[in-house]
Amino acid sequence: MTDPAEYRAELLAEGDLLARHLAQVLPVTLHDQRRVALIGRSLSTNLVAALLPTIEQVSRRQGTPLHALLDPDERGRLVLETVNADGEITHRLPIDDLLERLLFVRGRLHPVVQTHLQDALSGDEHHATRALVGAFRSRPVLEGMQKLLQTLLK
Repeated sequence: MTDPAEYRAELLAEGDLLARHLAQVLPVTLHDQRRVALIGRSLSTNLVAALLPTIEQVSRRQGTPLHALLDPDERGRLVLETVNADGEITHRLPIDDLLERLLFVRGRLHPVVQTHLQDALSGDEHHATRALVGAFRSRPVLEGMQKLLQTLLK
């Protein structure tokens, strides 16, 4: 299945796992817990929703079309799979690993991403939204997507 909406509950669960991890690395108060959960969920759903069509579009332009889809693994965790034109699975990447690759460097939240996410903890909803968009568009996240695309297209 390619539509992230079909796996909304699983993506939200991945976002909750990410939020728990973020709560450990960001200076978060008890009052901020709800916002951290929203940030984790937003990161997981939006990054995956952006990545799936990007993989398909870039691979098609490169002349080796891949179909990107989400599928649960044996443990029920969500996995990104790429399938070639012959129907063979070429790559499988758990969503939690995907998020780790895009947001963290050597196990630590990338400093630029951390700055955006800390900013998202303060202010009103519009301020938080702008800060999250800044995190999505940040150089480390975009470079992480580029590296991931290069890996998937080899």
